[in-house]
Amino acid sequence: MTGITAVVLTFNEAPNIARTLSRLSWADDIVVVDSGSTDATREIAAQHPGVRVFQRPFTTHAEQWNFAIHETGVTTEWVLALDADFVLSDELIAELGSMAPDGVAAGYEASFIYCIDGHPLTAAAYPAVVVLYRRTRARYVQDGHTQRVQLDGPIGKLAGRIRHDDRKSLSHWLSAQLRYMKLEADKLSQAPPGSLGLPDQLRQLIVLAPPAMFFYCFIVRGGVLDGTPGLFYALQRAASELILSLFLMERMLSRNS
Repeated sequence: MTGITAVVLTFNEAPNIARTLSRLSWADDIVVVDSGSTDATREIAAQHPGVRVFQRPFTTHAEQWNFAIHETGVTTEWVLALDADFVLSDELIAELGSMAPDGVAAGYEASFIYCIDGHPLTAAAYPAVVVLYRRTRARYVQDGHTQRVQLDGPIGKLAGRIRHDDRKSLSHWLSAQLRYMKLEADKLSQAPPGSLGLPDQLRQLIVLAPPAMFFYCFIVRGGVLDGTPGLFYALQRAASELILSLFLMERMLSRNS
């Protein structure tokens, strides 16, 4: 496969961005769109050869991504869309170099090796994500606290995996979860009856979701085998669901009053 632009969105990603960019030297073009970082993110990115850095005030994740792939002068057919804490494995880089997609495929999704402070977990609750797609057949839409790319055509699967390895502080993570779970609460509160899948229906029950998520991550997904990193991850996911439950309960109390 030739003609790939790697696109990375950033906001205060100084602990992560160098590791991510160090695995992208093979790309035809590298675009970083920053949302106004106050740390050294932009300076670190600009030091890497071939990286073009743009700034755009944050509105929504979907709008940031649409700007990144359609308004930064990307000319390649394919885009590799990455968060700033996604680190490509050797296997995935080799796979990208040997692929020969037909004209039908619109994109490919990849699965992840989730890491806690560099320690890979046995398994995690992080789903596969569409990361590689034909730029002219892609458009992002907002879905709760995150974004989802809509593709005009079938989606395949990559065999190689990506390491999700966020090295930012716990306080930064908690701050982000407050923002993300507020948006998730808006989504769940406004969803028409019957439109949500089973996981989101469980989250609406409030008291069940946090312990269920801990049990799923620590027992079902094998976090107990990963020692302290596995316990930390399970507690993180349960805390995230607890924050969401508090936002949902806040809305219930407001309606009742």
